[in-house]
Amino acid sequence: MAKVLDINKSVRDLINEYPEAMEIMKELGFESITNPKMLNTVGRFMTIKKGSVMKNIDLDKIKEAFQSKGFQIVE
Repeated sequence: MAKVLDINKSVRDLINEYPEAMEIMKELGFESITNPKMLNTVGRFMTIKKGSVMKNIDLDKIKEAFQSKGFQIVE
């Protein structure tokens, strides 16, 4: 079954669905995602797309990292 990652879905929901996404995001520069309090507060409304803007991380770089780990990206 393909792992489909919707970059407009909340980060908390994505990590609940695909726990391995946490490590990928941490490697990309989203270190605070490993803090359970941050995940359960900010993660409820933060998306990968919004986070890329806030952290100034290129969205294409994020997409490539997830694709290299077997994810299909949808928007």
